[in-house]
Amino acid sequence: MASSSYTHLHTNLLLLFSLFCFSSAARKLTSLDQTQSSSDLFKYHNGHLLTGKISINLIWYGNFNPSQRSIISDFITSLSSSSSSSLSSSSKPRMSNPSVRTWWKTTEKYYSLIDSKKPSSLFLSMGGQIIDENYSVGKSLTSQQIEGLASKGGQSNAINVVLTSSDVIVDGFCSSRCGTHGSLKGKTNHKFAYIWVGNSVTQCPGQCAWPFQKPIYGPQSPPLVAPNNDVGLDGMVINLASLLAATATNPFRNGYYQGPATAPLEAASACPGVYGKGAYPGYAGDLLVDATTGASYNAHGVDGRKYLLPALLDPSTSSCSTLV
Repeated sequence: MASSSYTHLHTNLLLLFSLFCFSSAARKLTSLDQTQSSSDLFKYHNGHLLTGKISINLIWYGNFNPSQRSIISDFITSLSSSSSSSLSSSSKPRMSNPSVRTWWKTTEKYYSLIDSKKPSSLFLSMGGQIIDENYSVGKSLTSQQIEGLASKGGQSNAINVVLTSSDVIVDGFCSSRCGTHGSLKGKTNHKFAYIWVGNSVTQCPGQCAWPFQKPIYGPQSPPLVAPNNDVGLDGMVINLASLLAATATNPFRNGYYQGPATAPLEAASACPGVYGKGAYPGYAGDLLVDATTGASYNAHGVDGRKYLLPALLDPSTSSCSTLV
């Protein structure tokens, strides 16, 4: 099975504090640093972006309860749902602003820079779900086994997302990555995209679920209250959001990125640790706060959901774009 994958260091601490000495509000983008060579700039590398009607299939590996699964599935549904201020006649579920859909629309700028006359032709929707509660390949997984699990989902016009529970160990998890995205050749020899994200709550929440847990390194600011009252799953949403943006804009290693193709900074990882305006190392930024629960968030989803989503690099301005 041919494959290509890209380790995702997440927009939180793994990348944030490894780059601490180079940070101001967020890491100073090298696209704005005149001392960098052209090969180090965040730019388009003339490859394909993800297009068409794409289903996001979820492969649940391990122990997730229905409430946890709904946090993720509602987030996926929110990507294509309308905000409450748009098209009242729409049959899609609507959300308050700022919304998950508004956050996702930043990715459309990547498409328009390639062809200003042709808007983004990527349409995401919730696909199928596979539940593997019996740990079919064990509780300690290699990257190849993750790819095998990803291949169980639909392979036509799909992004297959493997989600591993908190008691599953994956090669490199916590030590060097919080998740991965890449592409695989399917049964018909056509490529399909996949993502893996792990639940870090018992293994490394200070690395892969910040800012909902105190960081292991760097400034020790108090942790924020998770908007869905689940540190592990709310951390997974942040990672999944980052990797979905990267998958859309750099699915095959030749789209938008900065640095080497094998270890790129992508749409979200180019803005490490930034979730709102005024962010700096150890501080996620000025966020919205739920008056009842005290939870911090920056995006509304369907059915009253609230999420914290990472800043995305706006390729037209080379700056980190936040919802709040």
